Amino acid sequence: MDTIKKISIPRADYPEQVGVSSLDILEYIRDLKASDIEVHSIMIIRDGKVAYETWRKPYTPDMPHVMYSVSKSVTSIAAGFAIDEGFFALDTKVLDIFPEYRTVDYDEKLEKITVRHLLNMTAGKDVSLLADKSKGSWQKQFLDSNWYADPDDNEWRYISECSYMVCACIRRTTGMSVLSFLKPRLFDPLGFDRVPYWEVDNEGIEAGGWGMYLTTEELAKIALCVFQKGVFEGKQVLPVGWAEQATGVQSWPERYSEIDNRNGYGYFFWRNGVVPNSYRMDGMFSQFAVCFEDYNAVVIITSCEIQEQKSRDCLWRHFPAAFLPGPRDDKKYQELKDQLVLETLEELHAMPHSVLEQTVAGREITFRKPTLLNAVNFPVSMLPLASVYMSADRAGNIDHVSFEFEEDVCRMTWSEGDVQNTIVCGMDGEPRYSKIHLAGIDFTARCSAAWEDEKSLAIWFRPMESVCQRRWTFVFGENGSVQAIPRSNPDITTLVQYLCDSMDDFIENKAVSGAAKTAAMKLYGVIEPTHYGKFADASSAK
Repeated sequence: MDTIKKISIPRADYPEQVGVSSLDILEYIRDLKASDIEVHSIMIIRDGKVAYETWRKPYTPDMPHVMYSVSKSVTSIAAGFAIDEGFFALDTKVLDIFPEYRTVDYDEKLEKITVRHLLNMTAGKDVSLLADKSKGSWQKQFLDSNWYADPDDNEWRYISECSYMVCACIRRTTGMSVLSFLKPRLFDPLGFDRVPYWEVDNEGIEAGGWGMYLTTEELAKIALCVFQKGVFEGKQVLPVGWAEQATGVQSWPERYSEIDNRNGYGYFFWRNGVVPNSYRMDGMFSQFAVCFEDYNAVVIITSCEIQEQKSRDCLWRHFPAAFLPGPRDDKKYQELKDQLVLETLEELHAMPHSVLEQTVAGREITFRKPTLLNAVNFPVSMLPLASVYMSADRAGNIDHVSFEFEEDVCRMTWSEGDVQNTIVCGMDGEPRYSKIHLAGIDFTARCSAAWEDEKSLAIWFRPMESVCQRRWTFVFGENGSVQAIPRSNPDITTLVQYLCDSMDDFIENKAVSGAAKTAAMKLYGVIEPTHYGKFADASSAK
């Protein structure tokens, strides 16, 4: 096996050394707190060097973080390599790559879809947000979906499955997975010491538009390489000209109300509206790699803020103003360096033990499956909502729960389908870490437990590679009954409100949009219902 040299981006001694204001960084961090924006990491790069970096505890530099739609930009890079090497062209018809999907009755519009249409989101196909990714072929799902426009109309719409189809094209024409294709072309030249994890469909094809997990610096290397026109450490890594094509305007997302979402779209890259001559890799919950062309600077953010324009507006209030044109010294940095940190995330405090522990310990609890959620194949998982929504291996239906208690920890074991996991939860105010496997993904779980009262046990569960936290409250009642109340942080009402605020961007008919908003606001009790169960031995214990 070839040994790949791990490469780190050079570090400046202090921000001012490369023209970044420590005071402005501090004001930005204060603004994040005042704006209630949960940022997990920040990395500021100027003149090719890291001017400043920080991680909110418990997140760490070596911990991969879910990228959501930042994954699309990596898919764009993979497409650039495939095009450069002749596997297909921008104007290659998708049905020429997948001829088995040609119908008996000639479909003129389907014949028109090219790789270019996929890359700039103008294919005209509208895959339902409720499409079940755990069943069937994702390619067929895309090609059989409804039309919103003729591809010739060049009408832009944000359809994540366009990115998946690009990955499917790469897999079909190269015979390789996208990760294997990218390893010698991108990951090795950038000095990655691992191949990143990327969620796949039922055929093993990368999701393309979501599901990639990168560390902060891995994302920074990719963004910096694109920003430097495909050059990294003095070597041309990306095909010549692809970075400029991919980050330039290729289509116009005019339907969006937010200014940063309607200033032009490239090949899975966004042009910013507030700051001229800037673009970004962009993922749900405010995962950003923002490139400032006029300042030779890149800012990386991983986060858990669903309102992305809110996160960007906070960034714009301090950048690019933080990029100094004048004298550079470390005096201000020395004065402020101890303040330039993000606060630790909230965790459960130590609470007294309950006498119920002796009664609960070691006994299995079974739960009834929520009928409605199972009817739509979207059962509640230990993982927060966004972790499993687009997954081929959807988790859910928490069951067969049991607890064990020691002086400072609680062990919780549960099943979801055929998968069983055990987590160790700190009860002394200090979370514990456990490795788990769920929804086909390996996670590092950070867990706490505490008795809210004599009958209510709280479990706080954060899959570190993801962004949200699951909070369960188990209430032990009479005659062996148990209620399990799931909640998320951020809570589901915040996510639903964001969904409602976005309706007008996706639904042109205002009456339909209004009805959709009303329906969405009723989702809270449906998506996270109280689960009703009992101790498995309750009947025999009478």
